[in-house]
Parts: sequence; C-alpha cells; structure tokens
Amino acid sequence: MSVISTILAQKSDLPETGISGVYEVMVGATEEDSLIQYFQEFGFRVVDQVDFSLSDAERLYGVSSKLTSYRLQNGSIDSHGLVRVLIWENPTGSGVGYAPPETIGQRMAVMLTKDIFRLDDIYTAARNAGEPWLATTPVADDLFGLNSKNKSFFDRPVIVREAGVYGRLFNHVFFQRYGYNIPGYGTVGNHSKLKTSEFTHHDFIIKGDINQLNYLQTVLGLKSENPPEIDGDWRKGPKEVFQFKPGESHWYWGFVSPNNICGKLKFFVPLSNKLDRSEYQKPGQLGITLHSFYSPKLEMIHGLAKKHSTLIVTDIQKNEFNERCFNLSDSLGVSWQIIEAGTYQNNPISELAFELVDE
Repeated sequence: MSVISTILAQKSDLPETGISGVYEVMVGATEEDSLIQYFQEFGFRVVDQVDFSLSDAERLYGVSSKLTSYRLQNGSIDSHGLVRVLIWENPTGSGVGYAPPETIGQRMAVMLTKDIFRLDDIYTAARNAGEPWLATTPVADDLFGLNSKNKSFFDRPVIVREAGVYGRLFNHVFFQRYGYNIPGYGTVGNHSKLKTSEFTHHDFIIKGDINQLNYLQTVLGLKSENPPEIDGDWRKGPKEVFQFKPGESHWYWGFVSPNNICGKLKFFVPLSNKLDRSEYQKPGQLGITLHSFYSPKLEMIHGLAKKHSTLIVTDIQKNEFNERCFNLSDSLGVSWQIIEAGTYQNNPISELAFELVDE
C-alpha cells in the first residue's frame, strides 16, 4: 500500500473560526413523507427528536408553523455528514421538488457506496414502478490523476464511479472507489443495508455572480479548493451527473473546512438557460433547504457575518435541540445554521491522504 498525502494548510488570510465541515443537511418534509424510514435504509438512525413551537420556529426560521425535528447519523460518525429532518405542520410550499438536473435551487448530498450498480438497479426499478426518481448512469473517471497512461489487467485503473439520483424531496450523488481509499472521507459500516456512508460533501445549483461566495472564506473561514473555474460536457462525470447537452458548461467553486476533509461544499452556476425554482429554496419549504456547521467560536463568526453587507443574519438564540446558534442567508439563496460546537466522539480528519490499494 502506498500513500500520497496532502496537508490542508490554513491560509494566512482566513479567519481562524474553528468551523466544521458541513454538519447536517436539513430537509423539510411532512409526516406523510416517511423520510425517517427512507434514510434508515442508508444506515442512518435517529439520535434526537424534539418539538419546536410555532413562535420559536418563526423566531429562528421565519416560518409560522410548529416543527418536529429529527437528527439522524450514520453509524458512529457524529462530527459531520448527518441529516436533520424538519417536519413542518404547515410548510410554506412544496420546495424545488422533482426537477431536471441543474435546476436552479437544487441541492444534492453526496455519499460513498460499496455497490453503486445495486443502487442504480433499485432506483431504476422504483422509477419503473411509478415513483418520481431519475437515476443517471454510473460513469467512471480518474478524478485525481492517479493513473499512468498504459493500464492493463495487472496494472488496474484507479478510478471513481459516480451517479446522480434526482427525487421529489432529496437529490443524491453516489460514488464508489476502485483502487484507492481516503481515510476519514466516507465510512461504510455493516449496519447500512445499502452499503452507504455518511454524507461526505454537498452540491448547490445557484445563479448569480459566483464571486459572491467569497464570504465563505472571509466570514466562515472555509478554504477555497480552487479558483472559480468552468467545467462542462468534456468531463465524463459532470456530463452524466448533470445531464449536460452538447456544448453545456457551468462555473464551479469548491470549499472545504481547514478542520475536516469531509463536509465539503461544491457550488455550480449553469452557463445555459435552466429551469429556475430558486424562489422555493428557503426554510419552511419541502426538500433540502439548509445546511449546518458548528464552531467553538460562535460569537466571532456571528460578528463577522453581521459586518457583511450581503448577509441576512439572525440573533444568536437556541435552536430546537437547545443549541446556541444563528441562521444566515446570502444573496444567492443559500441558507446556513451555525451551531456552537458540542462534544463529538468521531474525531474529524484534516489531512487528505490517498491510499492506493491492490484490487
């Protein structure tokens, strides 16, 4: 086994906020949606459940509705990659909903799997039975440049295979590794029926000037993985997952916490005309509407956010789990909840290492 390692160094111009990777993806639903049962199939279990009054929900979320929240985690992974299901008694709308790939306002949550073709079979069968799922064909690519030019049966390719799944309340990206591991980036346990991990990263389809995301660095202290760049139909993975037509492309910008290689964010701004449902992308709607981080420096981040002219920021208050927090939203339609850090059993990893394996 060989190891190719890269330390995620803290940039001198980033505020040291202690920010986590994305802690939770937050999904609006109603009691009838059975999302708890759905996520249990992926290995998630309920670790907390609370009720929130109408007045409290209106104060924090701006939504005039009683709320019951469920926090779910996958196996023992409690430092990132969780899901919070928000059961609204009176949701404000149906959300972005089932829509074509790269619809403005879509959010996608990404997880590792050990059997991507089994998942493709399952979603294809569900679609054939009349359920609103659109599964893209799993496609393989060398995303990290780990291959020599001449591969053979004995010198096998090191690749990742990925696929998108679009649904009414939730959109997935699944990926499977071949020939390498990344410790701390996706943990698949025997408890997961579908051989899937916690959520490793999250995709956002937005519109507007992508440079307005710079506050993720200057306010939250996240590290930019790359300068904003254009990719498109010439790349096999994005072409299939986003169902690019010939000639289509988008802006892409990725961010990661200096404190955790997991819980990354990837933002995409389509350069073609796309269906725009961004007005339904807000708390109180159904589907993925918020994401959370945690930090031991809540007041520091709150102060930085309040000084930023384009952010809408609530006061620091208690969320439904009695955690000190505040919510913020930006001019691009993205909403966050920043939580005061607690105690976590699973220690996040801040060193990105590719372990090549003979398989």
